[in-house]
Amino acid sequence: MFPNNLAFISSNQLHLVQSSLLSMLKGALHYTIPLTIITFCIGLVLALATALARISGIKILEWIARIYVSAIRGTPLLVQLFIIFYGLPSVHITIGSFPAAIIGFSLNVGAYASEIIRAAILSIPKGQWEAAYSIGMNYSQALRRIVLPQAVRVSVPPLSNTFISLVKDTSLASLILVADLFRKAQEIASTTYQFMLLYVEAAFLYWVICLILSIIQQKLEGRFDKYISK
Repeated sequence: MFPNNLAFISSNQLHLVQSSLLSMLKGALHYTIPLTIITFCIGLVLALATALARISGIKILEWIARIYVSAIRGTPLLVQLFIIFYGLPSVHITIGSFPAAIIGFSLNVGAYASEIIRAAILSIPKGQWEAAYSIGMNYSQALRRIVLPQAVRVSVPPLSNTFISLVKDTSLASLILVADLFRKAQEIASTTYQFMLLYVEAAFLYWVICLILSIIQQKLEGRFDKYISK
């Protein structure tokens, strides 16, 4: 038998878990989830533009895209957030915590997702381009109507994984004062000193969110597989 203090959670701890749950859920609904969705959408736009620049054949665009991807992928996300939120005020550019988080995460998603999209585009056989040109399409029409729809199907699984990872990465926003799920856990823990209990509770909520997203991802991939097989 385990000692009583290890076998069961005390009534006070249970009450703390219940009372903190609503606060953490509010943090998730007001900040964690919106931050994830907004930055992923902006990041995808950046990713597409960067991927197209990388394969454009225009040297200046290729180098700008390469430098952007290399700089973002070669530095820690936390450092990037600190530069935007804490560093820029030193040069008289002040950005609020939530907008700073949006900028930081969007740039990060854009760099990583651009490689996914670029690889997906390059995976489309050249014959698809040639077929499009043979029926009178120009480059942009072939890209928009023929290549990108096929590239989307290829990139859905890795982009879905990026989205799920982004949910977890948003916990770093708590370090630049965004009142997200993890920030709420930190605030409650700092007053109750129940760090282990509250951090485990926060981890459980992240797990539940990611589990739901994983189920959605599987269903989405199943639909794409059925569509491709037809």
